[in-house]
Amino acid sequence: MAGRPLDPAAVAKSGSDTRQSKGGIEGLIGRRVAAATEHALDGPNQRLMRAQKPVWDAICKYYFRLETSGWERLPEETSLLIGNHSGGSLTMDAWTFVADWWQRFGTERVLHATAHDVLMAAPGLGDYFRQVGVIPASREGVSAALSAGCDVIIWPGGEVDAMRNWRRRDEAVLGGRHGFVRQAIRSGVPIVPVASVGGHDTAFVLSEGRWIANGLENIPGLKGLKQKLRGSQLPIVLGIPFGLTIETIPTHLPLPAKIRTELLDPIHVDKDPQRVNDRDYVNSIYLEVESAIQAAMDRLAKQRRFPIFG
Repeated sequence: MAGRPLDPAAVAKSGSDTRQSKGGIEGLIGRRVAAATEHALDGPNQRLMRAQKPVWDAICKYYFRLETSGWERLPEETSLLIGNHSGGSLTMDAWTFVADWWQRFGTERVLHATAHDVLMAAPGLGDYFRQVGVIPASREGVSAALSAGCDVIIWPGGEVDAMRNWRRRDEAVLGGRHGFVRQAIRSGVPIVPVASVGGHDTAFVLSEGRWIANGLENIPGLKGLKQKLRGSQLPIVLGIPFGLTIETIPTHLPLPAKIRTELLDPIHVDKDPQRVNDRDYVNSIYLEVESAIQAAMDRLAKQRRFPIFG
C-alpha cells in the first residue's frame, strides 16, 4: 500500500489542536472528536461485537429485512468504500451495512465506518461508536485506518445526504465533496461505491430546515451556530415517539422499512500523488462514483413493493 504507516495519536494532535482550544459547544465537540481520532484504531471491541451480534442479526433480518448484494465485487486489497445514506440522524442503512460486514468477515477484515463530528461527540452514542470501530470522518483518522490495512467507508454527503427531504429519498447526494477521491489517491486504494435504498423510509424528513438554521444565525448569541454544529441544516423530522421534531441528534425510533444495499464495481484511481491537484481528474472520478451510486439506487428502488415499508 502506498505511503508509510501513520501514527493516529500524531495525526489527531496535528489536526485538532485548533478545535480543542475553542470553548463552548465547539470546544467540547473538538475535544471529543480529537480523542476519537487518537484512538481510531482501538476498535472495534470484539467482545462487544460478539455480544451484540444476535441483536443486530435479528434487527437486520426481521426488522429491516436487509438485502446486501455485490460482495463478489469487493477487491481483496484494502479499499475505500463510498456510499449514500439516509434516515435523518439515525442512518440505519449505514448501521445495517456495518453489522452485515462484521457478520460476513468477523475479525478477518476490519471495516471502520465514519460519522459526523456531532454524533462522535454525543455522550453515549459517541462512546458506543468508538467501541464498534466508528471513526471521525476526518482526513487524519481515515488515513491512519487505511494505512493500517483496514477498510473504511465514508458517506461524503454527510448531513446534506442524510437530512435530504423525503421526496428525494432515492436521490444520491454526495454534496459535491471531492475529498474522498483525493483520499483514495493519497492512500493508493480503490474506491468501492455502495448504493442503498430504504433508509430514508425509517423516518420522514419533511423539511431540510436550512431556513431554520439560517434564521437562528441572525439571533444575537446564536451567530455561528451552524459552524459549531458543523452543519447547514436543522431538519424537521416526523417520527416516533415525539412526532415532529427539529433533529440534530437522534430523536426518533426508526420505522421498519426494508433496506436494500449493493456493493458496486471498484473504481481504481491513479496512484500518482500529484493527481490530487488535478481538478478535472478528481471531478471525473467523483462523477463516476456518483453516477454509479445513482444508477444502482434507481435499480434498487424499482424493487420496492410498497410505497413506504419496501
